[in-house]
Amino acid sequence: MQSKVWVVVPAAGSGSRFAADRAKQFYPLNGLTMAEVTLQRLLAIPAVAGIVVAKNPEDTHWNEVQALYHAKVLSVAGGRERADSVQAGLHALSEKLGADDWVMVHDIARPCLHSDDVEKLLATLSDDPVGGLLVAPVTETLKQIVGEDVVKTHDRQMFALAQTPQLFRYGVLCSALEAATSSGAVVTDEASAIELAGLSVRTVCGRADNLKVTVAEQLPIAEAILAAQKQEKLKT
Repeated sequence: MQSKVWVVVPAAGSGSRFAADRAKQFYPLNGLTMAEVTLQRLLAIPAVAGIVVAKNPEDTHWNEVQALYHAKVLSVAGGRERADSVQAGLHALSEKLGADDWVMVHDIARPCLHSDDVEKLLATLSDDPVGGLLVAPVTETLKQIVGEDVVKTHDRQMFALAQTPQLFRYGVLCSALEAATSSGAVVTDEASAIELAGLSVRTVCGRADNLKVTVAEQLPIAEAILAAQKQEKLKT
């Protein structure tokens, strides 16, 4: 595996589930914005060569994100769907990466990413022809419901929670996303596109504290995780 990898960060969404006056990545977190915290985390990882942020160019809140102007950060216009934004980021890397090079995709709303997870992902997948993603185990009983009624209880050991970063060969990911888009398929993460292409996706168990902030109530949880990780680092 190459010693450095580029990261694509799809960040053009509105975060509608926050039901607020701005996209969720611009909400305060540890005295900064969530976008700032996430990008700073990525920039601090030695294996990261650079970051492409696919953003809404009309959203002026990006002016508040200082990390966007870092020398290792590029910004491009994102799209309406996540896959559109990822494809825009991948296109920006077309002259920097070859088909067999690795590229990571990470959610702007995962500000608690730990460098250990990235190192583990890179090491585990180093010889894989396709790539894979970080996952977390399902720790609670999993119910399938229709309406308000339970129709089945599933064996949680058969399931995992998809996280990011997701790491794939550049050419494989570009082709898979293009095929998914052409077919009209809706993919909610990069692994979904790879699966639709009929390829095998590896999983790497990550830390449970790699939280994705989806609703406003999770912001205090993210702050608590960041504080705990800081203490953990001080003890090592």
